[in-house]
Amino acid sequence: MAKTRVLVEFGMGTSLRREDYTEAALRAIKDALWHNSVTMAGLFGFPKEAMIIDAEIGVQQPDRVDTEALKAVFPYGQPNITVKQGGLDIGKPHDDGQTVIANAAVVVSFDMEPAQ
Repeated sequence: MAKTRVLVEFGMGTSLRREDYTEAALRAIKDALWHNSVTMAGLFGFPKEAMIIDAEIGVQQPDRVDTEALKAVFPYGQPNITVKQGGLDIGKPHDDGQTVIANAAVVVSFDMEPAQ
């Protein structure tokens, strides 16, 4: 058997006032997930728990993201979270704060034989 990718979804999330990198990342994941209804498990005859979910998050300060909090948003499957340098921090013109923007790529795979 081999890990076989069946779906990729993309999302973007922000933290407008609190500079909360985890919240921006969480919103990016939700943006990717909430725009579709993924029924891949049933299509291939697998239980939902068999979904291998790899979420890659891009933010300017990766060390400020709580990956365990991000895993909690997935209702089933086996989520793996990777956070790396990316996204944007946009300075606010009238105070010292900034808006945090996170990008997410959510990849769904199953352990199965690839099509020939």
